[in-house]
Amino acid sequence: MDRCEVVIVNFNAGGFLKDAVGSVLCCGSVAHVYVVDNLSTDESLSLLPYPQSDRLTIIRNSANLGFATGSNIGLARAVSENLLLLNPDCQVMEGAIDRLLTVLRSTDRVGMVGPFLVNIDGSEQAGGRRKLPTPSRVLGQTTKRLQWLLPFRFSSFLLHHEPLPDQPIEVEAISGACMMVRREMITDIGPLDEEYFLHFEDLDWCMRARRQAWKVLFVSDAKVVHQKGVSSRSRPFRVEYHKHKGMVRFYNKLLGERPRWLMALVTAGIWTRYGAIATVHLLSRGFKQLRGGSQPLP
Repeated sequence: MDRCEVVIVNFNAGGFLKDAVGSVLCCGSVAHVYVVDNLSTDESLSLLPYPQSDRLTIIRNSANLGFATGSNIGLARAVSENLLLLNPDCQVMEGAIDRLLTVLRSTDRVGMVGPFLVNIDGSEQAGGRRKLPTPSRVLGQTTKRLQWLLPFRFSSFLLHHEPLPDQPIEVEAISGACMMVRREMITDIGPLDEEYFLHFEDLDWCMRARRQAWKVLFVSDAKVVHQKGVSSRSRPFRVEYHKHKGMVRFYNKLLGERPRWLMALVTAGIWTRYGAIATVHLLSRGFKQLRGGSQPLP
């Protein structure tokens, strides 16, 4: 029977980490779980069943090294041919790991597989299956509500509004929140790019895999509940900064030898977007502080 090892990168995930670890340790196909902690300051590690479980190893980093570096540390410690990257705010449903293993090993060129990611209410989460976000596709997603005004149509990169397939299908990208990968693929294309701190490292990996003729599959009958953003809610500005910085790196790789003016335009658009989001955060925070500090009229 095929087995896998699980790598979970943690940063202040609280009790969600315990639930994530518990959801994979109960699966007989999981040989070992590595929790790579990026210098958490909360109680998340103390809640784990450690050292009671001999299938759990905690790796403590001396700083917050980011998701890509943390994942690579765990992947380097693991010895299995099948490796599952899992966010600490995920819960793997019964049978999901076995199903992912079966699909991963179905043919030689399947490099990575992703599950059916769902929100707490059971709805499909955006990003679990998607196309690579080319500039035109991002524009299409951004202007989706206005496209009826345009004489042309941009396709979106998100696929969660498409009918759910009844069998594994090849896609351009899956989510780093939960992805099972084949060791041979990592040997071939290399580990996650550690220049990404948070966000876009998964898209980069999917892009590199496909360029080397590895298949990326979405598996609709392997369900994982993802409570998105648990570790990042308390630091929105830093998260958004690293997200947009990663976006610039990703598009530099994606666009490659395209004209410089195009990359300059894309870069300007990315940082303009960041400025708009940061401004909204600041205004929202200021408004909440004003409301919290005001006294009701007698």
